[in-house]
Amino acid sequence: MRSHPDACPGAVELHAAADGGLARIRVPGGTLSATQWDVVREAAAELGSGAVELTSRANLQIRGLADGVELGARLAAAGLLPSATHERMRNIIAAPLEDNQPLVDALDSALCADASLADLPGRFLLTVGAAASGLGGDFGLVSVSPGVFALLLAGQDTGVRVTDPVDAVVSAARLFQQWRGSAWRLSEVDDGVRKITAHFGTSDAPRITPAVTPVAPSPLTPGVPLGRLDATQLPGTALRLTPWRSLVVPAGTDVSGLITDPRSPWHGVSACTGRPGCAKSLSDVRADARAWLGTPHSRPVHWSGCARRCGRPAGEVIEFVATGDGYEEIR
Repeated sequence: MRSHPDACPGAVELHAAADGGLARIRVPGGTLSATQWDVVREAAAELGSGAVELTSRANLQIRGLADGVELGARLAAAGLLPSATHERMRNIIAAPLEDNQPLVDALDSALCADASLADLPGRFLLTVGAAASGLGGDFGLVSVSPGVFALLLAGQDTGVRVTDPVDAVVSAARLFQQWRGSAWRLSEVDDGVRKITAHFGTSDAPRITPAVTPVAPSPLTPGVPLGRLDATQLPGTALRLTPWRSLVVPAGTDVSGLITDPRSPWHGVSACTGRPGCAKSLSDVRADARAWLGTPHSRPVHWSGCARRCGRPAGEVIEFVATGDGYEEIR
C-alpha cells in the first residue's frame, strides 16, 4: 500500500523540476479549440521554456516556469481549468478518431460537480472508446450496442454493462474513493474490482478484450518527435491530442517538422524528460535517442533516464533505461 500521496503536478500546484516549475494541463478527451491551443503555446513562450510537451495521457505540460508565475487564470479564462479543486483528477483518455467528445465532456462535468471526488489521486484514469481500452484505466467505457456500454474495471471487462455511462462512472468513482485508503489506482485496492462488479451486477454478454490501437502517422494525424512541440508551431489550429504523442488536425494544416510517414525513424520512439530537466535522470535521454535514431526497431521504443521509467507507453515496448553506466535494454 502507498505510504504517501501522489505528487502528480497540476496547473495550479506546480512540480519543482530541475529546470523550473512544471505545469501539467489536463485536457479530457484531448480536444483543444484553436483559441485554447494558442493560450497554451503563448503561455509556454512567455512564461516557460518555449515548448509544449505531450504526455502519454493526452495531456500537456509546460516546463521552465518561474516561482510565483500565474498560469491558472489564463487557463481558466480559456475554459481549460473549469475546477481548481478537481483539476488533477481530470484524466480522461478518449479514442481520438471516434465521435466521443460530448460523452467525455459530460463525464468531466459530472466528476467535477461531485465535491467528494476532489481528492481522487492524480493517477486516476478513465478511458473512453475501444481504441483506448487497453491503456490501463481505473474505469473504461466501450460502446457494445446502441445505448449500452461495457464498464471496464482496472482495465478489464468483468461483465458490467450500463445504460447511463455518466452515472455509472460517478458511482464507481465514489466507491473507489470510499475504499481506496492510500491507494492511487483501483488495481491496488484489496478486492476492489470484485466489490465494484458486485455493486453493478454482471451480464452474460461476450467479454471485450481491451486493446491499444495507436493512430498511424499521416498529414491529418501527425506524430510529434519525442512529444515536444515548439510554441511557435500550429498557431490558430484546433487539435485533438492522442495518448501516443500525436495529433489529429484539420485538413490543410501545416505539419512541417512533424511525423507524417509511418516509415519515419521517429515513429514509435519516445523518451522521458531526462537531463537537464529531471534531477533524478542519469542521462540526457533525448540526446541519446536522437543519436540512436535510425536503428531498425520492430516495436515502439522508449528511453528512460532512471528506473522509474516515466512516460513508458502501454503495450509491448523496447526500453532503454539509463543506469549511470550506459543503458539496460529491456525487451
